[in-house]
Amino acid sequence: MQPRNMSMRGVVDLGAVKAASEAAAQRAARAASAARGGADGTSGGAPAGGFVVDLTEANFDSVLALSQQAPVVLEFSSQRSPHSVQLGALLDQLADEFAGRFVLARLDIDANPQLAQELVMQAGIQGLPAAVAVIAGQLAPMFDRAAPQAEQLRQILDQLVMVGEQRFGLKGMGAPEAGGAEDDGEPAGDPLLAAAEAALDAGDFAGAAQEYRNVLADHPGHTEAKLALAQVELILRTQNVDPAEARRKAADDPTDVDAQTLVADLDVAGGHIEDAFDRLVDTVRRTTGDDRNKARVHLLGLFDVVGSDDPRVVKGRTALTSVLF
Repeated sequence: MQPRNMSMRGVVDLGAVKAASEAAAQRAARAASAARGGADGTSGGAPAGGFVVDLTEANFDSVLALSQQAPVVLEFSSQRSPHSVQLGALLDQLADEFAGRFVLARLDIDANPQLAQELVMQAGIQGLPAAVAVIAGQLAPMFDRAAPQAEQLRQILDQLVMVGEQRFGLKGMGAPEAGGAEDDGEPAGDPLLAAAEAALDAGDFAGAAQEYRNVLADHPGHTEAKLALAQVELILRTQNVDPAEARRKAADDPTDVDAQTLVADLDVAGGHIEDAFDRLVDTVRRTTGDDRNKARVHLLGLFDVVGSDDPRVVKGRTALTSVLF
């Protein structure tokens, strides 16, 4: 769930692919600084240890970006639940004890009902107390409706940290990033993306897409690679397409999913985001079975390209939900 700043007019702005990746790295660096208390010594509202943050709509993307450095434990909290309050106190202690090997993100479900509803549905939470983890962008269940005792919870956190270190190479918030930040305060480029970016610079979109896939094969939670791959795949799908012919075929058969998705791609590449979303929502409405699912999945992919925080995506998701349910 990351902001995507894409500038599209007629064709996809190739600079936006790299710019979005760099922006994501900068967000992660800023979030890391905030979680540690910031360079100016301010806590930003976090407890003394600096590894506990209050999760809101405003900081959701930057906090979740921290999962590329350390597991993020997402705690669902409510003052109306005594067991939830007890769990929060225990997690605060463990966050200090682990000293940046995980980040605790506390979501007050009463203060953030919309965000809470979305996350509860996505995580399958049945009741409080509850927590899930995000490791390198991937959701990992922990518990709900009953919290483990202190020692058991410590063991669960040890396992999360171990998975983050061994599978995804996470170093934790307390450790400096390999290569560090540049002297001007900007984070160094991600070496994992160097080959893909070189292919982009050479205009080799197919090669860039394959390089991004290679990164994701070894690092499935690499959010910047996922974003860039989605954007480059959009470029590949719309290359050498005759827009007039594509639109004629789509108009001739509104139930032709391939024709509708291609025109939706052209609309997104041309900056007509709402037209693309409306077209695919209508396609989902008209179709059934495998065709309906194909249109739905393609629409979800375009949501990722545009960015989950974009108001047009929020509107599109609402429209899709109303059609499906």
